[in-house]
Amino acid sequence: MIDLGRYNVLGVWINAVDYEGAVAKIIDAAHNRRPLGVSALAVHGVMTGVLDSQHRYRLNQLELIVPDGQPVRWGLNLLHKTKLKYRVYGPNLMLHTCEAAAKEGVGVFLFGGKQPLLDDLEAKLLAKFPTLKIVGKLASKFRTINAEEKAELVQAIKESGAGITCVGLGCPRQEVWAYEFKDEVSMPVLAVGAAFNFHAGQLAQAPSWMQNAGLEWLFRLLKEPGRLWRRYLYLNPAYLTLLSLQWLGLKTTDPASAKKPDREILYG
Repeated sequence: MIDLGRYNVLGVWINAVDYEGAVAKIIDAAHNRRPLGVSALAVHGVMTGVLDSQHRYRLNQLELIVPDGQPVRWGLNLLHKTKLKYRVYGPNLMLHTCEAAAKEGVGVFLFGGKQPLLDDLEAKLLAKFPTLKIVGKLASKFRTINAEEKAELVQAIKESGAGITCVGLGCPRQEVWAYEFKDEVSMPVLAVGAAFNFHAGQLAQAPSWMQNAGLEWLFRLLKEPGRLWRRYLYLNPAYLTLLSLQWLGLKTTDPASAKKPDREILYG
């Protein structure tokens, strides 16, 4: 098991862990009813924090951010000599967490997406882990919600008996959700994004060789060029440039410099 602590990558705290180390933290927090905000960030996710000080604050309040993308793992190794051999891919982290939850008898709540997606996801997860307890699922309203609706959602999750909540709202909405809800539900909240679509069988994943080479972004760009070209063709070079500047000691962002948000957004 690897758990080397947190390191500054462009002003965002990233945990140098492997799957075993990450799952151990999640299951421990679930058993002890302790808030634990969890996200798996690739380049796009890190850059959302780089470009928005308030969102960087939110990210840095999450207790566990794993290196989802190979370039983020490379960044940890380059800047901090962590010698991580593998990334912690968000969709796989969700599966490892569900496997451990099934063995430990921890209930899982699914939030986000549309109802048919959640139904397919539940069926696929139960087929893979028959003893997994999916104790509740709620589709997103695809809008912001008010304080009363937030309280109702928190109550539904807590009364379900869940020990872990998995959230699939897409980056950065799901990280905002984890930041705003984790303390009130008092359990691990996993922001897992496209994992819902992957595991429900509604979205294809990149081949293993592309994932290992750090080219998953290219696979997704080829699949959805109209939606993603700005994200990858702008953010990827920006990430590499800023990473080089931090490595050379020319520009380092202090995570403590982030600005605390002045209000909740309440994605629902």
